[in-house]
Amino acid sequence: MTRTDTTYATPSVERSVTSYPARRAFKQGPIDPAVHSVVGVDDAIDIHCHAHEGQQDALGVAKLASMSGMRGILYKTIIGRKDSANTVRKIKAELDGWADGAGVTPVDLWAGASVTEGFLSEIRPERCRDVIEAGVIALWMPNNTSANTLSIVGGRPRSWDKSADPNDHTDPLSWADALKYGHYLLDDAGKLKPEIDEIFRIAHGEEKAIFFGHPTKQEFTAMAEHSAKIGFQRGVVDHPFSPFVDLSIEEMKQFGSAGLWMNFTFDELSPLLGIDPARMYEAIQTTGANRCTLSSDAGEPLFPDTVESLRLLRGYMTAFGCTAEEIHTMSSVNPAFIVGLDLVPASVQSQASAAE
Repeated sequence: MTRTDTTYATPSVERSVTSYPARRAFKQGPIDPAVHSVVGVDDAIDIHCHAHEGQQDALGVAKLASMSGMRGILYKTIIGRKDSANTVRKIKAELDGWADGAGVTPVDLWAGASVTEGFLSEIRPERCRDVIEAGVIALWMPNNTSANTLSIVGGRPRSWDKSADPNDHTDPLSWADALKYGHYLLDDAGKLKPEIDEIFRIAHGEEKAIFFGHPTKQEFTAMAEHSAKIGFQRGVVDHPFSPFVDLSIEEMKQFGSAGLWMNFTFDELSPLLGIDPARMYEAIQTTGANRCTLSSDAGEPLFPDTVESLRLLRGYMTAFGCTAEEIHTMSSVNPAFIVGLDLVPASVQSQASAAE
């Protein structure tokens, strides 16, 4: 397991040199906290939203998104996630009924699902096919159940030992223990396991997205190479600055050029990870906005809600230099392609032309 341990959490003294001019220059207009809508998120599609147990309310955030002029939300997690597609359909029906009475346009809602069914479970392609047929439009490779996650931040032992205290959380596990309890996508030869290969082919055939989760560099590279080999166009790299992915800006450019999407999140900018927004702006300019997306990765109580998180993320990137066209591309055009709307970004068109 190789890690670069690159850090873009710039020290405060240095960060202030770029942040103070940005904060003073950014003018979004007056914001009235008493108004039940959020400015600055028009037409945005959030492709990474959390609404499972203990997180934000799925219907409530969809109402706020609708009142704020967003276009859609892809729930990565949601209460009732064992049948997330059906759960989201029920929420959409409630949202549409409310929107009709409120006189607003309801946002589109989509369901995502993990390729795993919990710690110590097998990753089954047939289950992935079933959830796609049920209506799921995006799959996530292992996140909290990833061996990489367990080796970096540990986990709750109750997840694999039902006799453990539910409030306990381990220190980072040894790699041997991480492999014992978590998921790893490669075989002994360093190749993608057959079931992972098959899941990519299923998603490719059905034109659904795969988010790469929390992989080691070896797993990441294998998934990237396999995506290029089969021509898969909806491979998404969540929070590339996070310690679970830990890409350098040059690697982001490299993998973006190879056809992957760099999905930057509010999570990275939050105090919990502390990435310097100037470095995120640099990454977007280096990679190219045409290969990037912006999403919230919000839902837990230590974050603003999804809609406000998107306003902040778009605001930060605007303040640090992104144009209105770049913001629209990253938060509306490119996410629309990821969720399967009838819109093909120019970067995908040019990639297809080059392959012909």
